[in-house]
Amino acid sequence: MIKLGVNSVLFRHFDFATAAKQIALCGYDGVEIAAIQGMCEHLDLSRWKEQKNELRAIAEENGLSFLSAEVASLKEERLLPAFEAAAEIGIPVINVGPGGKMGIEEDLSNSIETLARMADKAASFGVTLCVKAHVGNAIHNTPTTLKAMEAIPSGSFGIDMDPSHIHRAGENAEEALPAVLSRVKHIHIRDCKGREHGPGPIELQACGRGDIDLFGYCQALTSGGYDGPVVLEVIGASPEHSLAQVSIVAAESYGYLNACLKKLNAR
Repeated sequence: MIKLGVNSVLFRHFDFATAAKQIALCGYDGVEIAAIQGMCEHLDLSRWKEQKNELRAIAEENGLSFLSAEVASLKEERLLPAFEAAAEIGIPVINVGPGGKMGIEEDLSNSIETLARMADKAASFGVTLCVKAHVGNAIHNTPTTLKAMEAIPSGSFGIDMDPSHIHRAGENAEEALPAVLSRVKHIHIRDCKGREHGPGPIELQACGRGDIDLFGYCQALTSGGYDGPVVLEVIGASPEHSLAQVSIVAAESYGYLNACLKKLNAR
């Protein structure tokens, strides 16, 4: 059955213990811990050995599984400690962005080459490296995702299929998903209004508030046999957002996604 989680970046202005407690209260099964330098480092890759026991205890206390960690960066100096930390803490998936710029073939080649090399390193730790198509980056839509899939056969490489980026790339996510689903090992999910460059305010990223056919997307997921994690990733929370406000976004999204997946017999 599909597990639902939240990327702790939504709670970037609160500590991990607070984030985990709220995520559990909302009903989620697990958490994606943020290790995004300059944005949110609930998992601090420079001192993860000091943190690991505390992080595991917090997750266990709240009945949460570690579903993944988001590092975002493709830099080896970030990913190697992330793989080691993931293996020690029990985090199965490391998520990254592709980097580079959209429409530049050299950037696409470099991104794919780096992903292939780092996926091999992930394999040595028993961890899966996933990348998502990201608006404006070298891998930004289904065709560029397919190029990466074709070039990287490693079983330790997977696709993190985020419908909001595919939607903003001008595709319909529920129609695009089947082409890549065979290699999808993680889902980042959120909603958005329109197809603008950014995802919009956090309130409109709550699942069910935007223009993406997320029920159709869930239907395509389940009919294709996907049973991995589906993780809410909402970015842009500011210091002015209260704990109640960010928790409402998480809770509202859980209600929507849980109802969709129960209707589809996936929960």
